Parts: sequence; structure tokens; C-alpha cells
Amino acid sequence: MSANARWQEVISENLASASIPGFKKQDMSFDAVQSGIMSQAVPDGGVQYSMPRASTATNFSQGSLRETGVNTDVAIDGKGFFEVQMPSGASAYTRDGEFHVNASGQLVTKQGFAVIGEGGPIQVDTKTGGPISISATGEISQGADVRGKLKVVDFNKPELLTQISGGHFANNNPGMQPVDVETTSLRSGFLESANTSAVNEMASLIGVMRSFEANQKIMQAHSDRMSRTISELGNPN
Repeated sequence: MSANARWQEVISENLASASIPGFKKQDMSFDAVQSGIMSQAVPDGGVQYSMPRASTATNFSQGSLRETGVNTDVAIDGKGFFEVQMPSGASAYTRDGEFHVNASGQLVTKQGFAVIGEGGPIQVDTKTGGPISISATGEISQGADVRGKLKVVDFNKPELLTQISGGHFANNNPGMQPVDVETTSLRSGFLESANTSAVNEMASLIGVMRSFEANQKIMQAHSDRMSRTISELGNPN
């Protein structure tokens, strides 16, 4: 029941984030264990019982690409993440390419985080530079001038990334370093949709609720049976 309650929370988070471009859903899994008394000893000499343990993992499958027609929107077609700079100065990684140019001419995310290019934050001319275009290799041009190149990085074990708000990930593992991705193609004027389906999540939510109710009924039936047993054995007649 505890695992089902956690599963319901995961589904709710997936549903709430289904409209965020590049969002990666959380999958729930359960450890398969044999019910009953486990063989390993415990310090006080007693017996140890075990219940299935639930755990979550990020599903990094690619979402569908949808056309927006906005020249600063860009989607990653393949592996990798965009690198952005958080207000604290730390780097974060995202598949959400819904970018725009702020008042100071810097390319930023919709949250206002600076987009990091191969040479650092990307700066454009907001007065006389003209329209912006982004090539399939990530070069950002303004007229005839190249203003920078988007940096796309990947990790050998992306499952070790820590998911934070807004479809962003943090690398809190000091042994895992980002590497540049050269084979990935970028699609200007497109955004990657979240890889979660509201219909599938709602179907899973119904299944979880029914599983929770079934377990609840089993526990209640067992409690009633134990109550009758105690009552009958305690009656001398």
C-alpha cells in the first residue's frame, strides 16, 4: 500500500509536467522478493520479514517533435542535453529548448537561465543584428555574423542525474563528467514534447487505485480473521 501510494505520487508528477517541453517521466518499479521470513540473521537474534520495495527511475526516451515556427525554439533530435546556468552559477541540463533573447541580448531559457554555448553564454545584438537562425549543428547566426554555437552534452550514465524542477537535471556525481555530442542534430523551430502520455498515466492511475483498494481489503479481512480467532480462543466455553 505504501508503494502504491508512492506510485500515485509519481503518476501525479508525470501528469502535472506533461506540458513541459523535453520533460522526462519517472517510471516506477518494484523489487521482486519472496514473501515471508527472510533467511538472513538480524543482530538481536529474531526473524526478519521483507516487503517489496518500490523505486523510481527517469525514462530518457525521446518525445515527439512538434513544430512551433519560433526561430529561437530548438529541439534535440537524438541524445544529449542543453547546458544552462542556474542563478547559483551551477550548471544544469535540460531537453527543453524553448529559448528566447532577454533585454540584454543574452539567449536564455523561459525561466531566465543563461544558455551555455561552446564559448560560454551566448550574446546577440538586439539593436542592429537582425533575425536569429540556428543551424542543425547548433551555430547561432544573426545575419552574416555567427554569434555562438549551442553546446550539447551527454553522459555515459544519465540515470545518475538528479531531476530538479522544470525539466532540468543536475549532475551531483563528481565521477560523472559531461562529454560533447557531435552526431546529434538540432531542429530549429521545433520543440520536443514530454515523453509522457496523459491517457496512459490516467489508465495507470486507475490501476494503482484499484491495487491499493485490493490490498486494503486483504488487510482488513486478515484483521477480522485474527480478531475472531482471538475472541474464540479466549472464550473458555
